[in-house]
Amino acid sequence: MHLQKRVLVTGGAGFIGSFLCEALLTRGHEVLCVDNFYTGARRNVEHLLGHRRFELMRHDVTFPLYVEVDEIYNLACPASPIHYQRDPVQTTKTSVHGAINALGLAKRVKAKILQASTSEVYGDPSVHPQVEDYWGNVNPIGTRACYDEGKRCAETLFFDYHRQHRLHIKVARIFNTYGPRMHPNDGRVVSNFIMQALRDEPITIYGDGSQTRSFCYVDDLVDGLIRLMNSPDDVTGPINLGNPKEFTIRELAEKIVAMSGSKSKIELRPLPADDPKQRQPDITKARALLGWSPSVALEKGLEKTIGYFEHLARDA
Repeated sequence: MHLQKRVLVTGGAGFIGSFLCEALLTRGHEVLCVDNFYTGARRNVEHLLGHRRFELMRHDVTFPLYVEVDEIYNLACPASPIHYQRDPVQTTKTSVHGAINALGLAKRVKAKILQASTSEVYGDPSVHPQVEDYWGNVNPIGTRACYDEGKRCAETLFFDYHRQHRLHIKVARIFNTYGPRMHPNDGRVVSNFIMQALRDEPITIYGDGSQTRSFCYVDDLVDGLIRLMNSPDDVTGPINLGNPKEFTIRELAEKIVAMSGSKSKIELRPLPADDPKQRQPDITKARALLGWSPSVALEKGLEKTIGYFEHLARDA
């Protein structure tokens, strides 16, 4: 039995956050889920509302929060280009003010705090695969900068709070993650392809489909986040969490069409600005320091994800 803690998860009604809340409850903790429902959804945590150790609070992290907790997972931020480009100023505020408020709370209550950072801090990488000591290649004034630079600044704040106030911090750099409860219209490649395949619409690939991504199933990622939070205090990160197995976008499209029994054809479109050609995590550190590596194969994860989207379509 784990020692029971009171854990705050900001962005807890989001795709990854809701699975994290579930996993923490399973481990016997009290969970305070905070979300303003900008991209998170109540339905993601509906099944937890009756749980005696679960509490849901509607709150925007750009405003301070006064609660008593032992640990904080800071996941609050729209994470797909469609959502974070809709209100880029608010996206930067969520990353920066949200980090300041979460860190201020951690400092006040002496809580351990984890930042859900992103592989986007590497920008369009000139180093492959990406290792944690690579500083990145980011366009600071591009349309993705609100997210990329917001997350980079949040990492800066975390390490400055650590150095200046001796705060116990953890920074995870999350690579492409997929699974049930993804937002159906978030513009991400997995949800896009599944929705198009289920409707027998053309599968739109930007560029020639040779760009690569690595896809990590949400259960694996959540396991990595919890392992990082529970790691020794001198393990601050940043630590890459993602699946190092690389697939081309075309391979992914073909797999989804085959698995969903779709009649969709593949259609090529021009590549958007600042879209990275390659994304692959080097997870040497995660393996060595956390004993973590992903175990869910892409086919297995896609099966569950396609099933979720089919269920959504039936309920719509």
